[in-house]
Amino acid sequence: MSGAHERSECEPERAKRSRNASPIGRSQEGMSANFGLWSRQIDAIVRFEMKKYVLGRRWLAVYLLALAPVFLFTLRMLLAPNAHRPSSGVLSTIYAGFFQLFVMRFAIFFGSMFIFTQLLRGEVLEKTLHYYLLIPVRREVLALGKYMAGLVTSIGLFTGSTIATYLLLFLPMGQERFNEFMFSGPGLKHMASYAGIAMLACLGYGAVFLLVGLLFKNPIGPSIIFLGWESFNFVMPAALQQISVVHYLQSITPVSIARGPLAVIMEPTSPWISVPGLIIFTAIILFLAAQKIRRVEVTYSAD
Repeated sequence: MSGAHERSECEPERAKRSRNASPIGRSQEGMSANFGLWSRQIDAIVRFEMKKYVLGRRWLAVYLLALAPVFLFTLRMLLAPNAHRPSSGVLSTIYAGFFQLFVMRFAIFFGSMFIFTQLLRGEVLEKTLHYYLLIPVRREVLALGKYMAGLVTSIGLFTGSTIATYLLLFLPMGQERFNEFMFSGPGLKHMASYAGIAMLACLGYGAVFLLVGLLFKNPIGPSIIFLGWESFNFVMPAALQQISVVHYLQSITPVSIARGPLAVIMEPTSPWISVPGLIIFTAIILFLAAQKIRRVEVTYSAD
């Protein structure tokens, strides 16, 4: 009897604790369910958008920017395999100039502009954005899903192009010298660094151009201003150089190049600051884009 009496006294206490804890439990379960739902929605959006990138003719310029260097480097390797073969140090300097001047500042910049400014602005121009807004998906999730699709596409194209051009430049050295440079020297490490920088460039520039596409009906003007800021960053005061994407990308390149007599020389930012800084910068820009898309109204007549 005493055991039954003790159990009857404990049951109200357990029920009371359960009632007090239930809002937190329900909140945690709700958040978990929301994250699961948002993840599935983002996955569906990415899959749908990827089909548009593969089949869409308007992305041909992006494919050209990424694949033209691969084609040219392949021609060089096939047509002049026995030509004068520079040392690996000279080729490393050549590739550093090619990557920093063409890939990083031109190909990825304009490729990201073409892709990410059109993620939502293109839907407005084609009068299809309202179809997305009518489906039961939060607008922030829609923007993130479209950004992720653009990011997967740009990283696949430009990182793949970076790795391919790097290998094609060094392969004509001959198998023995190539293997020595890649596996006993700094070659493999340099290639991984260039691939990582290409990914970070797509990440940062993609977020900026997504926001530009949301803020401006015609993103060409702001994109040109941003291009000027990034291109002439090296002549700016040290404090202003740090307010750019290219400064942090250039700080982590494995081989430095001459920046000209007008360049303002400053110490490169540590990779331990550059990489997390770019990721935090991207997160802030995406947050601003999410806030903006919540207030977007579809007015096709105005566009």
